[in-house]
Amino acid sequence: MTRNRMYRLGALGVACFLLVAACGGGTSDSTAQSASNSIIISGSSTVEPISARVGEAFAAANSEVGVTVEGPGTGDGFVRFCAGETDISDASRAISEEEIAACQASGVEFVELHIGTDGLTVITSPENDAVTCLSHSDLYALLGPESEGFSSWSDADELAAELGGAGGFPDEPLVVTAPGEESGTYDTFVELVIGPIAEERGADEATRADYQASANDNVIVDNVSTNSSSLGWVGFAFFEENADSLKAIEIDGGNGCVAPTSETIGTFEYSLSRPLFIYISNTNATRKPALSEFVDYYLSPEGIRAVTEAGYVEIPAADLEETRATWEASK
Repeated sequence: MTRNRMYRLGALGVACFLLVAACGGGTSDSTAQSASNSIIISGSSTVEPISARVGEAFAAANSEVGVTVEGPGTGDGFVRFCAGETDISDASRAISEEEIAACQASGVEFVELHIGTDGLTVITSPENDAVTCLSHSDLYALLGPESEGFSSWSDADELAAELGGAGGFPDEPLVVTAPGEESGTYDTFVELVIGPIAEERGADEATRADYQASANDNVIVDNVSTNSSSLGWVGFAFFEENADSLKAIEIDGGNGCVAPTSETIGTFEYSLSRPLFIYISNTNATRKPALSEFVDYYLSPEGIRAVTEAGYVEIPAADLEETRATWEASK
């Protein structure tokens, strides 16, 4: 499933706030040195734990380099990245054509690197004994644009039956907490589950809007775990970290019910599996040697272990070598 891509989109040098001395007058050498030794990473809250682990280890061995990692969401991360404000954009989905155009307009050259695999995990409370497996049609009936206003699980029965789903949902309140539109986890859920069915039915390719949306995965976990008839979805690592207070619902992607595990996600047998990426600003890397050294470390055997340490699934050795080769070719 590797799909590393390189983009060369001009050379306008937009990272001025990171390299002030190179872009304007009157800035001290110490300020310029500080900026050149500062690595800023933003984007996916799913990938954030991986990059945070790599950043902590790298900074510990390179005390002169400061690494900042934040996770406002894939979409928000790309906004900053394509404005030249960050060095690396963590992403739980591939960059969109619109985002590529934004980077192009700003002259930001970048390379896409596939670093791990995740499985969107549909979650509920362990107290919810009535629901153990959902098909994509069931998920659409519960969470798609045509389920707007459904206040109980059973409200979705008729739509699920129309779509060929299992239905038979409990007559219990349907309390949804899930990622919002700024999240790559939201975008991937729409792409894999909602979009294909919505397109066939001429409906909006989006989830229902009437649920509690949060960019903070911990908020989703807390809300789902404390409500007996809850529903939501998060990255696999967030489920694993809270498996004692959450229940993962098996997903039928057309070949029977499959639970999300490292094995089923790694082989993409689990139908909600997805690749994870980091995007590197080559525009900034040419000016900041520390950035290239950081990415070298990220892709090293020591650095890439952070993928599994954070609870995600390592990519096959051949795909990892392709990722490393793509990075070397982009320098």
